[in-house]
Amino acid sequence: MYICLGGETVVSSDDIIAVLDMERVTANKDTVRFLNVAEEEGFIRPTTDDIPKSFVVAERGKRSSIYLSPLRPVTICERLSQGKARKG
Repeated sequence: MYICLGGETVVSSDDIIAVLDMERVTANKDTVRFLNVAEEEGFIRPTTDDIPKSFVVAERGKRSSIYLSPLRPVTICERLSQGKARKG
């Protein structure tokens, strides 16, 4: 199943590794450093021009991406849960 992360960005639910709350994790200096390095290395993928509320770590094949999403983490997790319920 594919999950919409905002804008026109969709990602396979099987590729999603983590959904994190931007406000909570950016209070940690190590996470901020991680995001800065990821941006420098080209792993960051904004989904819209809106202020991100979450970021989603995904991996397809051996390629990792970090999607900045305007959606709340709980919204993305609900979409993931709905997709798993349909599969089950």
